[in-house]
Amino acid sequence: MSMAVWAPKSTRVRLRRLDDSGDTVVEDIEMAAGDGGWWTAPTRLADGERYGFVLGDGDDLRPDPRSRRQPGGVHEASAWFDPSVYTWNDTAWTGKQLAGGLIYELHLGTFTPEGTLDAAVGRLEHLVDLGVTHVELLPVNGFNGTWNWGYDGVLWYTVHEAYGGPEAYQRFVDAAHAAGLAVIQDVVYNHLGPSGNYLPEFGEYLREGSRNTWGDSVNLDEDAVRSYIVENALMWMSDYHVDGLRLDAVHALLDHRAVHVLQEIAERTDALSAHRGLPLTTIAESDMNDPKLILPREAGGYGLTAQWSDDWHHTAHVALTGETIGYYEDFAALDAFEKVSEGGFFHDGSYSTFREEKHGHPIPDAVPNWRLVTFAQDHDQIGNRAAGDRLSQSLPYDRLAAAAVLTLTAPGTPMLFMGEEWGATTPWQFFTSHPEPELGKATAEGRIAEFEKMGWDESTVPDPQDPSTFENSKLDWDEVGEGDHAQLLGLYRELAKLRRERPELTDPSREGLSASTREASGGRVYELRRRDLSVIVNLSEVEITASVAREARVLLATTEGVVLDRDTLTVPAGASAIVAPAR
Repeated sequence: MSMAVWAPKSTRVRLRRLDDSGDTVVEDIEMAAGDGGWWTAPTRLADGERYGFVLGDGDDLRPDPRSRRQPGGVHEASAWFDPSVYTWNDTAWTGKQLAGGLIYELHLGTFTPEGTLDAAVGRLEHLVDLGVTHVELLPVNGFNGTWNWGYDGVLWYTVHEAYGGPEAYQRFVDAAHAAGLAVIQDVVYNHLGPSGNYLPEFGEYLREGSRNTWGDSVNLDEDAVRSYIVENALMWMSDYHVDGLRLDAVHALLDHRAVHVLQEIAERTDALSAHRGLPLTTIAESDMNDPKLILPREAGGYGLTAQWSDDWHHTAHVALTGETIGYYEDFAALDAFEKVSEGGFFHDGSYSTFREEKHGHPIPDAVPNWRLVTFAQDHDQIGNRAAGDRLSQSLPYDRLAAAAVLTLTAPGTPMLFMGEEWGATTPWQFFTSHPEPELGKATAEGRIAEFEKMGWDESTVPDPQDPSTFENSKLDWDEVGEGDHAQLLGLYRELAKLRRERPELTDPSREGLSASTREASGGRVYELRRRDLSVIVNLSEVEITASVAREARVLLATTEGVVLDRDTLTVPAGASAIVAPAR
């Protein structure tokens, strides 16, 4: 075995081995310089052994850029982790394709009181009963501090120690597969966190002077950096048996090469999928409304599996809440629901008042509906609100029921955010635990500045550094069986079951798909047709009628009073219903 590290900036590199505590140096081994800035040493490390690198003639220890485990945090020594030691029990696992699936997004630190991978295993049965097929974990890689959303990661190959470390991650994936659930890992390749990022001391990982929203952009012109990203993506799907990746904010990946790094990831993922004989999924988060991400490579696209649709979220949010400030303004248009339901994007070359320019491109008709991930709530759209308030903290039950119906009958692949299924009353706020006081202060001030354009009250913004902000964001599982919470959970389960039973609800084609919105007293009525199946969501203050297919029957109603008389459906104010002919 040979240890290797890419450190072209250094004229000398030593591999430092430490005792089990990580405090005492056992030996320093001079590494040999090789081609392309790589340094090697013919050394074998034992599983769990502490180590790191010393650059130049100084004495400061730096963690391994490809460290799998950081027992003492991102500033301390790495611990060697051998993923092959774990004995997997998922040899019979055949995977889950995304088409027809239901994604559940969760943050490990706030999903359970304990905030660990092992504790999350104890809640997997809840997801199975709900009808979930894919569990999507917010980033788990190493960041400075104890709790964080995960997007401040600085060591992309690690699993955060407070979550249980890499072996606990293997146990979680194994348990998920045993329960019939696929695992999608959220990964961040567009920036590095503000504390504990030593990569620039090793090599040109970042482009100085080329910035995105979060800092210097990642240097995708450098072969070693591209390999660092692509090999990380493959690591999750090979060493940890993960079933796919959610790629964060890919619009911030500035790539000048003919083959974009996203296409390279998609190609390598498809090759691994063929080798393993399992479906592997790549989902992009992008604000560009560009179908190139999901178009086949044969058609000039990158060939990713799917992408998030913020446009669908914005449309649903405006419909449910009436909120039209900031980027929600455009989505108050009467045709917004029709456009996002039938075409996928609202901004498909249209003018965006928030961006003050034309935005987006249309999605070709041949692209399957399920390639868009659609949601009424997610970690960003909740957590990036001033108070981190969920829909359940401001909407009555009938509106939450409408959100469930809209989400689980949408043409895309639906995604839920943890706790949404029972209308959790706990907020999900932006929290950090930066040990550096100045960084914590800057983070808090930056949050307030972000909300100026949205017009939110800055006095409601919680301090992200206050431990109570993190604690308040943890789910309260005692709510699940109580009153409206239990009723809403039952509705989500019924909708997920209906989605599995009715092929119209997972039909990938746009054929037979239409949507419309009409004004009624005090609100709007939304109708979605999937061939002969009709979804009616009455968000007005009056009873309405709608024409439906002959010989239809009521498959689901969110309240009493829904009446079907031949081909006319009567829906009370605030109610939602799904009707279709018997199969």
